[in-house]
Amino acid sequence: METRPQEGRKGPPRRDMPPVVGLLLSMALMNALLYLCLDWLFILPPRSVGEPRHCPHGHFRMGQMSNCSPWLSCEQLRTEVRQMKRVGEGAVKRVFLSEWKERKVALSRLTRLEMKDDFLHGLRMLKSLQSKHVVTLLGFCEDDSTILTEYHPLGSLSNLEEALSLPRYQSINTWQHRLQLALDYVGIINFLHNSPLGTLVMCDSSDLPKTLSQYLLTANFSIVLNDLDALPLVNHSSGALVKCGHRELRGDFVAPEQLWPYGEDMPFQDDLMPVYDEKIDIWKIPDVSSFLLGHVEGSDMVRFHLFDIHKACKSQTPAERPTAQNILDTYQNVLNLLRDTATSQTREML
Repeated sequence: METRPQEGRKGPPRRDMPPVVGLLLSMALMNALLYLCLDWLFILPPRSVGEPRHCPHGHFRMGQMSNCSPWLSCEQLRTEVRQMKRVGEGAVKRVFLSEWKERKVALSRLTRLEMKDDFLHGLRMLKSLQSKHVVTLLGFCEDDSTILTEYHPLGSLSNLEEALSLPRYQSINTWQHRLQLALDYVGIINFLHNSPLGTLVMCDSSDLPKTLSQYLLTANFSIVLNDLDALPLVNHSSGALVKCGHRELRGDFVAPEQLWPYGEDMPFQDDLMPVYDEKIDIWKIPDVSSFLLGHVEGSDMVRFHLFDIHKACKSQTPAERPTAQNILDTYQNVLNLLRDTATSQTREML
């Protein structure tokens, strides 16, 4: 027998959604997602927090360590640290990739006995200036002339372009992240000029490669000061100024007051060389920042907005140059302005 559908089970006729409505809904959803992503694209992601200043003085924490540990003693350095291979060498110390409790660390050893005063000065600075701006001190042994610090596999700041070519970091090769690196650098200079010890001058900076070698690039793409062997103290109240080394300096990278002022006809004499102050660091900031900004899309626009402050940094008169804090504020304002402009323009396109 043929069965027929019961009338009572009939529902309202099914209507298919018009294609244009589905398209509009999809576009609305995509726009909403783009709005949510804008902050991620144009606002720098927060960096991981694990700063030495979160530990009491004489203690450290690095990586995934949950608790602070006291600086390692001579005995611990001798028995717990395994030296592996040399990864760097300077006039004062050799640096070896080493291992401590299955963690990679950097072990520095004095190169020559006649450099021990510089080595110990660097150690004193490292102990006194522990902060987010300075490489983390893990331990030291004055008897053995060794210092143990956190290891940063990306190496010195001179490796920036090589690091940004790695697949892991290619997505942050943008003007935003590069300007943030410049902020980090100026922040370190500002920290030195207003340090707990007084106004310190970054003397190991006679040219751009030498300057870049004093800093390390961290895995979360920030900058820390690594070499503190040459940080003389300026005291404006007492009139105590500085000279960076005892040899004649040349070139456009160093500040004019660092150059021999008596012409080619008069041989250089260290005792006749005038002293100077922390404004020599300010002169060099535009050159270092230009390196950090690179030549990615948007970097020329950043340079345009920084033109006036960089011009002031290059004043022939040291007293007319801005302070590091002035420069830091300007950099932050430019970052905020350009980031907000980029975000607004993108939203208008949606």
